[in-house]
Amino acid sequence: MAVTIKDVAKKAGVSPSTVSRVLSNHPRISAETSRRVREIMEELGYHPNIMAKSLVSRTTNSICIMLPKSAEELFSNFFFMELIRGIVTQANRQGFDVLLSSGANEKDEVEGVARLLNGHRVDGVILLYSRTDDPVVDFLYQNNHKFVLIGRSEQYADILSVDTDNVQASYDATKHLISLGHQRIGFVSGPPELVVSKDRLQGYLQALSNAGLESKPEWIVEGEFLQESGYRAISFFMNLPDRPTAIVLVDDVISFGVLRGLHELNYKVPDDLCLVSFNNIPLAEMSTPPLSSVDIGIYNMGYTASQMLIQAIQHKDNDKVTARYVIPHRLVVRESSIFSVPKA
Repeated sequence: MAVTIKDVAKKAGVSPSTVSRVLSNHPRISAETSRRVREIMEELGYHPNIMAKSLVSRTTNSICIMLPKSAEELFSNFFFMELIRGIVTQANRQGFDVLLSSGANEKDEVEGVARLLNGHRVDGVILLYSRTDDPVVDFLYQNNHKFVLIGRSEQYADILSVDTDNVQASYDATKHLISLGHQRIGFVSGPPELVVSKDRLQGYLQALSNAGLESKPEWIVEGEFLQESGYRAISFFMNLPDRPTAIVLVDDVISFGVLRGLHELNYKVPDDLCLVSFNNIPLAEMSTPPLSSVDIGIYNMGYTASQMLIQAIQHKDNDKVTARYVIPHRLVVRESSIFSVPKA
């Protein structure tokens, strides 16, 4: 016979309504009472009827993570895995389940989140990316759905978002190379439709301009957040007659492709070329040589986005929620950029 909420209440010495409040993470229930009730649930093997609970509370206690279109980019880039880890950790602590959604194109993405939200299968959405003129953001915003954007929106200033100051972070990375005496500094960007690519390019250009240095169009290469983009970019750079002596790369995974290409061309880092990258994933420290990289607090970014969304769903302290939360960044200098201008 299935264990009921009354069975849990009787064993815990509380009322059934108290058990219900524990299940809904009611703020008036003490931590001790919540702990005791949840221990009894586990002991008795009680599992709440999610569908019934959803009908009563009008919530599902589930959120959706909208993934980027490219599965290759998602599963080969530690950035997204670390973001998801932060989101899931916070969601689980709040008693929320997490669903993943993706689409082959923007139309599929909009239809996917519409089905989940209009079908009351999730209470809100976290977008792992920020694009210019994004129809998914338009749909969520115009229909007053709960959502949080990882990144900066160019469309709406009042949406909930979590980001780092990518302009300043890129400025700092470029300024570091300038301080080593570099005057010819290249830049490997991400897809141009992503706001993060535009912001990091802007910071790079501002640093060069403030230092009175030239920026040549051939020193800026666009690509995807994949190793192959870095591999192709470095082949192009090293064949320029007036090649850069240092490069700022928009993502660590791209840097690994650059390192592979330089090794095949018999160039050494930092002797022949200095590198500074972004995201400071664990592999950056273990690469050969270890990569200088801007730490943007990826896990904290995901954790904070999840926290903001669940707070919005539960209508807790909405007046105290900052619309745009900026995670501090720091440049971690390692062997790939510790020397002055390499030999030409």
